Amino acid sequence: MARENLNDLAAFLAVAREGSFTRAAAKLGVSQSALSHSLKGLEARLGIRLLTRTTRSVSPTEAGERLVRTLAPRFDEIDAELAALTKYREKPAGNVRISAGEHAAESIIWPTLERLLPEYPDVTVEVVVDNGLTNIVAERYDAGVRLGEQVEKDMVAVRIGPDMRMAAVVAPSYFEGRRKPRTPEDLTGHACINLRLPTRGGIYAWEFEKGSRALNVRVEGPLVVNTGSMALKAALSGLGMAYLPEDRVRTGLDEGRLVRVLADWCPPFPGYHLYYPSRRQPTPAFALLVEALRFRS
Repeated sequence: MARENLNDLAAFLAVAREGSFTRAAAKLGVSQSALSHSLKGLEARLGIRLLTRTTRSVSPTEAGERLVRTLAPRFDEIDAELAALTKYREKPAGNVRISAGEHAAESIIWPTLERLLPEYPDVTVEVVVDNGLTNIVAERYDAGVRLGEQVEKDMVAVRIGPDMRMAAVVAPSYFEGRRKPRTPEDLTGHACINLRLPTRGGIYAWEFEKGSRALNVRVEGPLVVNTGSMALKAALSGLGMAYLPEDRVRTGLDEGRLVRVLADWCPPFPGYHLYYPSRRQPTPAFALLVEALRFRS
């Protein structure tokens, strides 16, 4: 295959994946005009239109979709093999992309990277904080982080954190003139901080369990947020109760700035796991990160 054909195919795949000439050009490090010229040349040589262009987006035609399905696995294999060559270096090198929620990124991933990256200057880790259930294969991540109960069965899962517990907390001032809830049902009479889930677009129902009894409670209150840090700020201010991972509120509890309720309804559950496709061939940089993150009790 002529070199220009290979380059043009790589350019086409980048545009198809990004859905934008601007983003694809930035990713490839070329100008938009050069990228457009490459794609027009490829379409002219094939005699087939591969992309549908509008003022707002770019998408593959039916023929383009077929070419994407054919090219993508092969180019990914080439990228993986090139990355695997780093094992012949004295130290691992390369890029690793991880998708993780806010809490996992702050409590598990960051402490590990803070120790690891200074020792391996040729390793680059991109952490994308996303509280949704991202499809790591479609979005081309090397791995994702989820709670153990959420990991899909066809993935390799590596435990990276201890069991967790949730905690319902609020500032002590909130209970001046109010009774503390004794059961989850009592929360319906209290101001609570709601969390909107990006995966479903709905409001998270607080999950409780005691013995064989499990309850999901829809709470109400003056504020809806989509991050745990905002919910914690609201709870500390006395605006309402928040339902957050126990480790996230421990400092506030120890300092007396928060009080906890319904602790007997919050049993432990499986903590965070790093997961990746079983067919993935780990690069030295990825294997290094997995071992650094692996939970050791």
